[in-house]
Amino acid sequence: MIFQETPFQYFSFWDGIEMGLYFIIVGYFFLLFFYFLFLRYRTSKKPYWLFFSLFFVCFGLGRVFFIAYYFYIPELYVPVPGNGAEVVALLMITYRLATFFTWMGTACAVGVLGILLLPPDTQPQQKTEGKSKEGWFKDKNNRKIIIRIVMIFIPIIIGILALILPDSLFMDPDFNADYGVSVDLITVQFGSWTYPIGRFLLNFIFMPLSVVFIPFIFIYLAWKTFGVLRKSYALNAFGFLLYFLGRILQGALDVADLPHLRASLPPLIILLALLILVMANNYEQLK
Repeated sequence: MIFQETPFQYFSFWDGIEMGLYFIIVGYFFLLFFYFLFLRYRTSKKPYWLFFSLFFVCFGLGRVFFIAYYFYIPELYVPVPGNGAEVVALLMITYRLATFFTWMGTACAVGVLGILLLPPDTQPQQKTEGKSKEGWFKDKNNRKIIIRIVMIFIPIIIGILALILPDSLFMDPDFNADYGVSVDLITVQFGSWTYPIGRFLLNFIFMPLSVVFIPFIFIYLAWKTFGVLRKSYALNAFGFLLYFLGRILQGALDVADLPHLRASLPPLIILLALLILVMANNYEQLK
């Protein structure tokens, strides 16, 4: 269907520009993954760089699935019986995978913050007698490890739930009309406005919390440090803030029906954010 004489039914000029910019972003994501994995982590063996490299590859994979979700899969729809349900099923699988990898990337970003906020205590501690649980928990480093694991597992659990919970929680409410399907959505309602509750939690609760939490922690670290580290943490905060701003603008401009701004402004902001993140993590003191 997608390779018929008129292959693109819904693909506009602005869609082509937007998709091209996001392909550049994906390429940059994978380039940064290899850079931080092989040039930073391989030489230093520091978990910081491992988490940072995995952050880029996870967000890159998530963006690949979002490109398929927004640009390619809708072209498979033709108004014949059964086709709409197949296209919606494929859209939902792609959306789930995109969301899952995005939250895996968020988990990696939280892993970076855990290392910076709770670094291992280098001062020798008095060994506790025996191997009891009480003795293990008295070790400050062990307590820090537990807190880091809990911090990382929160976004992982969100990503897994987005992967396994039913479509009625996450499906775009326009799909019923656009693809001729009938799915009873589980919605949240505010006045006359209704929205699928799972999608509402992801877009209006968990994502804003990430937008606030990650840059705020880097700002806190910048406030607590001096010199080059302060500049690095401040740039990290600004870079993450710009990245999330670009993602939020993509949805906002889509609702506002401004295709020219939606096609160019969010991806350009994301590219700028990635450039700032690279600058922030190229100080020699962080090697």
